[in-house]
Amino acid sequence: MLFSSMVFLWIFLPVVFCGYHLLKDQYKNIWLLVASLIFYSWGEPAYIFLMLFSIIVNYLLGIWMDRYTKKKIVLIVAIIFNLLVLGYFKYFSSMVGVLNGLIGKELIQVKTIILPLGISFYTFQIMSYIIDLYRGEIKVQKNIFRLALYITFFPQLVAGPIVKYHDVENQIAHRECTPEKIGYGIKRFIYGLGKKVIISNSIASVVDTIFTNSVDTISTLWVWIGVFLYTLQIYYDFSGYSDMAIGLGKMFGFDFMENFNYPYISKSIQEFWRRWHISLSTWFKEYVYIPLGGNRKGKVRTYFNLWIVFALTGIWHGATLNFLIWGLWHGLFMFIERLGVKKLLDKNPLKIINYIYTMFVVIVGWAMFRCDSWKQAYDTLHAMFKGGRVTNEMLWYNIASTRSLVIIVIAIILAGPLQKIFPKLESQFKGEQNFCLLEGILQFIILLIAIMFLVSGQYNPFIYFKF
Repeated sequence: MLFSSMVFLWIFLPVVFCGYHLLKDQYKNIWLLVASLIFYSWGEPAYIFLMLFSIIVNYLLGIWMDRYTKKKIVLIVAIIFNLLVLGYFKYFSSMVGVLNGLIGKELIQVKTIILPLGISFYTFQIMSYIIDLYRGEIKVQKNIFRLALYITFFPQLVAGPIVKYHDVENQIAHRECTPEKIGYGIKRFIYGLGKKVIISNSIASVVDTIFTNSVDTISTLWVWIGVFLYTLQIYYDFSGYSDMAIGLGKMFGFDFMENFNYPYISKSIQEFWRRWHISLSTWFKEYVYIPLGGNRKGKVRTYFNLWIVFALTGIWHGATLNFLIWGLWHGLFMFIERLGVKKLLDKNPLKIINYIYTMFVVIVGWAMFRCDSWKQAYDTLHAMFKGGRVTNEMLWYNIASTRSLVIIVIAIILAGPLQKIFPKLESQFKGEQNFCLLEGILQFIILLIAIMFLVSGQYNPFIYFKF
């Protein structure tokens, strides 16, 4: 079930929200747990059992670790178990395909394995609980329902942000949900829903129109336009879901960390990764980079640790080779900047050059990220730099509609310049929580009506439910 689906917006969310605030405090967590399991099983009825099995195993491992003196053994068992589950469903088919390709024949036959929804996110959350417990930063959770709520809570289950256990341990047991907080949560959810449905989905239709054509048949200019628009699409898709998750969390009393902080105004790749998918980058920093030694064991070891982290970052996003290369591409520029380029960027008086450099690296990276294979990624990169073809007039016709151009201009402004031009307006969405609950509900209704008229028939509830 997607946050932007009519079932979620018109049925699931209102029922869960009203039920939660009508129940007594002792029943609220159970209500959210049941709602989260329904949310997940709506699209993945078979894999709900996999997630429940994973919860039970890690719950028992946590109890074992709390009682056993040799905690490192339990930690190793837990990490191996969780990585094996993630690895089988996400990477096994791809690894078999690579092996068969190297051998030159189909030595191993394997059926297509359907990737369980959100498995990368909830596996990392489970591992954060186990690792925090091993470090002694938290107490073992003896209430399996509370642990299950942490892992399955529907706002951040499908697309993040990745919530670390030590950040929400106290909130699961006790949290305050004021009208002002609920109002802000509704407003933040509206902001994210608008980014996803009105901006990202609209730009996605233009991008798909461009890349419906083979990159060999369109001009270099159009490949760049397509990749640039995809750069906007993916930002509004990812950050829109994060805004909705943060807003939903507020509506139920939870405070989740910010996940995106205007990454496209970055002046270096280091800054970009402090602003992009913050929950993922901090997860890798806390649980991979620092345990490997961080920057405490000399330059060579620091560079090695960076390469490992960015290789894993790429692999985490997808099982094909182009995701690994995308991660290493960013790792390369993190390495280059640490060699001294970052100091030059900081001293550079013409900051526009820093922006251009950063966005060039990011856009080329997204060209690889969008593709389904390394072959497709290579063809796209080749088309971006080979130079030369007559622009397809039909593509201009498809992109040059007034509606598309307006949305693209709005997307460019909201992706960064808004923070510089309208700082007070921006703070209304991300900084201030003194917001009326009634106003938030009214804005939510107004946005749904706007979506019905601005997007497509699929968002019209009267058509959808055949009223």
